[in-house]
Amino acid sequence: MTGSPATVRRGAGPAAVLLAAAAAWAWVVTRWGGMQAMPGTMGLDLPAFLAVWTLMTAAMMLPATAPVAALYARTITAHRASRMAVFTAAYLLVWAAAGLPAYGLAAGLGGAADLPAAAGTAVAAAVFAIGGAYQLVPFKDRCLARCRSPVGLMLRYASYPGPSRDLRAGAHHGAFCLGCCWSLMVLLAAFGVMNLWAMVGLTAVITAEKLAPAGRLVARAVGTASIALAVAVFWVPALAAGLTGGGTGGM
Repeated sequence: MTGSPATVRRGAGPAAVLLAAAAAWAWVVTRWGGMQAMPGTMGLDLPAFLAVWTLMTAAMMLPATAPVAALYARTITAHRASRMAVFTAAYLLVWAAAGLPAYGLAAGLGGAADLPAAAGTAVAAAVFAIGGAYQLVPFKDRCLARCRSPVGLMLRYASYPGPSRDLRAGAHHGAFCLGCCWSLMVLLAAFGVMNLWAMVGLTAVITAEKLAPAGRLVARAVGTASIALAVAVFWVPALAAGLTGGGTGGM
């Protein structure tokens, strides 16, 4: 009589995270799937951009976060569904806050497509180089190690007192994910902020970095490839359609 409901509750946390990710992907595909890569802020004001950004990051980040959510859910003995909702909301609030500098960056880079071809290509090369270089630095490795081996995080979160525990845990984990993945999100400025194929590819990279046995090697390979793109874009500007205005924004 008591075993079956407990099993359902154990799965409620990660299932809700994956459901949120699926809903975000459904919205992205329905709203933006048929559009070309758009430069800059896509003509959106700040509130609209933050809403789109948050849904986009939910689609891209939550699949890789589900295992951590599952582990955290196992530490909750009561009101699991509501508490996991707070954990997930706090996680997304970190990414929503990251949308503020992302909006400023997108607004600044949005004019690159109107620059002379050589200048726009140089901006694209800088974006690729910065994103690729961060993939290779030790701080990226440290953040990735926390996301890949979250047991230590669970011990830390267990020490959080009071009703703010879930809020603090979600925000803390969101900060580590931001430290892992901001360099990949920056690449969307080059490919086009709502470039669906770029989102799918980068989501696969994020998931592989965090969950695959060779995740660290994946991160380094992507960093090396991004630096290579910083050179290649001078010969093929369409690689950075979001900044050079070339092509349809395909990866």
